[in-house]
Amino acid sequence: MSGHSKWNNIQGRKNAQDAKRGKIFQKLSREITYEGYGPGGVAVLVHALTDNRNRTASAVRADFTRNGGNLGETGSVSFMFDRRGYIAIAREGLDVDEDQMFEDVIDAGAEDLQTSDDVFEIYTDPKDFTAVRDALEKKYDLANAELTMIPKNYVPVPADKVEQFERMLDRLEDEDDVSEVYHAGELPED
Repeated sequence: MSGHSKWNNIQGRKNAQDAKRGKIFQKLSREITYEGYGPGGVAVLVHALTDNRNRTASAVRADFTRNGGNLGETGSVSFMFDRRGYIAIAREGLDVDEDQMFEDVIDAGAEDLQTSDDVFEIYTDPKDFTAVRDALEKKYDLANAELTMIPKNYVPVPADKVEQFERMLDRLEDEDDVSEVYHAGELPED
């Protein structure tokens, strides 16, 4: 019987240590915002979730500097973006005109509707996003629905910097710890 009791004690201590380690890991895994400027002076905002700030900071800094950008201080570009709810509804096969969509969007509680030939783009206050999304889902198939960061102003990416800018964005998005990359760059049409 003593062996059974000893095993239970060991297992109990091990489970308690594992639980403590799990809580520590959760505390260490934090969301971090990196801010900087890409080629051509375009504002870039990077959200990362990491358990190792040094590793992530080094990787993000390298992605910026190797591609003609530079990492900025906290707050250097975040003021150029607004947190918004974004919903897209594809127009293909949809028998709804812009006036009807506008009425439905406003009734759902959204703030803005922008229309193109391909899509209706709806913008909401972040606190209203879920209610607006749920109301519109009852009538329409949503192509996209997310909380995002929208630039207040777009900056054209110089033609000679487009390839370098896109390479930087690709490298940032490929980083394991990076969850989102936002930018205020306006890329030329193909």
